Amino acid sequence: MRLHVHQWGSGPRVVLVHGVLLGGREAWRAQRPLTERWTLLAPDRLGHGRSPDGVQDFEVDARLIAEQVLDDPAHLVGLSYGAIVAMVAAARRPEMVRSLTVVEPPAAGVVRGNEVVDAWDAELRRFLDGPLEDPREVFETFFPLAGVPLPIPDPVPETLRRGARALVGMRPPGDAELPLDVLASAEFPILVLTGDHRREYEIIADEIANRTGARRDVVAGMGHLVPDTGEPFNVRLETFLDHGE
Repeated sequence: MRLHVHQWGSGPRVVLVHGVLLGGREAWRAQRPLTERWTLLAPDRLGHGRSPDGVQDFEVDARLIAEQVLDDPAHLVGLSYGAIVAMVAAARRPEMVRSLTVVEPPAAGVVRGNEVVDAWDAELRRFLDGPLEDPREVFETFFPLAGVPLPIPDPVPETLRRGARALVGMRPPGDAELPLDVLASAEFPILVLTGDHRREYEIIADEIANRTGARRDVVAGMGHLVPDTGEPFNVRLETFLDHGE
């Protein structure tokens, strides 16, 4: 299976890994200004965009990205479920990673036993175990649960419809056993970002930063969709990438 990879710009390579609903082109639409200095590579994970259908599984996606996209050294950025994918991919091929940025990873397993996160993880699992048939009903439940501060479009575009279908049977993010020890010993710098809108993401991000020695920051204003803040996210990311260069 070959992932489709969108590419824009010129300069050092930055691989952008999207979350569970939108493919690479849509999820990183606010990052186009970065193409003046950087080559942006945005793979469509399985079940999204122009890549083949497939069940969302962070291990599978990480292997495909590590093998197919990290063929040259690059900065690696992941959003939401894609942040989990990015961390696993970085641990698979650390020699190809110049820096790692993870944005709001829903990796509940790293703080197993925390009551707040455990309750949220259980609610997410119940959602994923449900029928997940009508896209509008899916988003009415999922948007508040994930912290997406946007109205549900009417009609629901095909891109989001495919994203809703990709939720069916997906491997829950709370199952991820993140390779934090490997990341902590890696030579590349790590940045962990959140949007300061749900306590669960903050708890998880703090734990990842503490265990890997990552830099920790907040870019608020768009809830879970931190990259959609546009310039605030882009400036923070570019500052970090420059340091990584």
